[in-house]
Amino acid sequence: MADQTDPTDHRIKTNLTMTTLHITVGDREQLRNDAIDFVQAGEEGTLNDADEAVTLQFGSYDDLIESLTPLRLDLIQTIAEHDPQSMREAARLVDRDVSDVHADLKHLEVIGILDLEEGGPGGAMRPVVPFDRIEMHIDYPLVDDLDTDDVSASA
Repeated sequence: MADQTDPTDHRIKTNLTMTTLHITVGDREQLRNDAIDFVQAGEEGTLNDADEAVTLQFGSYDDLIESLTPLRLDLIQTIAEHDPQSMREAARLVDRDVSDVHADLKHLEVIGILDLEEGGPGGAMRPVVPFDRIEMHIDYPLVDDLDTDDVSASA
């Protein structure tokens, strides 16, 4: 029986402390308030483990699906599974054009889903997904919340 651990797989060795990325969708005002609360708690030294969880919050469902397209999700998963040593190798793994993958990797880096690290072959930037799991929570109200004070009584 073949050994299940590949000694050349750097991902297994270096990512023993990987975490879950929590992605949520909420309204922009709540996002703003949460950010202010987080900064204040950090300044006061009152953060707890739940506060330090890695969370990416989108202001709307449209923002989420614009940033995390099926092609980008496939790219993220492929990088996590195969640990490519360059953007070009990542593009080969997903069978896509290098310039398109480069643009997606830059976008994913900006929003915090992956890192682009120096040290690939020939000075190439190496995409790294520092998470072993993504969990998404989407609050998608089907009916607007109605304030009962604003609803007029019908006769």
